[in-house]
Amino acid sequence: MLILMLFPRDLMVKVRSVGKRIILAQSNESVVGNMIRRVLKIIREEHAGCCGEPEELKTQPSMLLSTEGEEDLSKPVPNLKGSVIESMNELLDELEGSASQIAAQALEHIHANEVIMTFGYSKTVEAFLKGAARKRKFHVIIAESAPSYQGQKLAVSLSAENIETTLITDSAVFAMMSRVNKVIIGTHTILADGG
Repeated sequence: MLILMLFPRDLMVKVRSVGKRIILAQSNESVVGNMIRRVLKIIREEHAGCCGEPEELKTQPSMLLSTEGEEDLSKPVPNLKGSVIESMNELLDELEGSASQIAAQALEHIHANEVIMTFGYSKTVEAFLKGAARKRKFHVIIAESAPSYQGQKLAVSLSAENIETTLITDSAVFAMMSRVNKVIIGTHTILADGG
């Protein structure tokens, strides 16, 4: 039986190198850097678990750029690749299940006869509103999100589920705001401080 031994330090160097290239290609996408840092953290945790060493917590932003303190990662770890892949699959399952977990909370946040405004299209917002519509009647006002007009896609989808929907131009948002009880928008990124 052949056991593949990988050096965590080498794997981290490769992940950092590829991560930096991806971040340069998608510099406005903070999600990319966060995922690379999460993979680096997984490698560190797997190494610490295999070697029985306590994991020294390092700040997430510094993990992508820093190479200090990696002398301890020079020991080969049996089946590191398999362990890292297994942990990454768990991460993927967590990410895929997050939208349904958010939608499950819809009834706690949306009440009967409310007027809700949203902007553009978000799969998570769509699932959230459809989840609430199973037991509640409410009205959704959707700004069309020019120039991509993604709001039209959401309006069609919600209307197909018999959710009362009004599509407005982006310039009409201010005029409609006084009628709105809640604004629900999809997020692209959430920062650690909630911003």
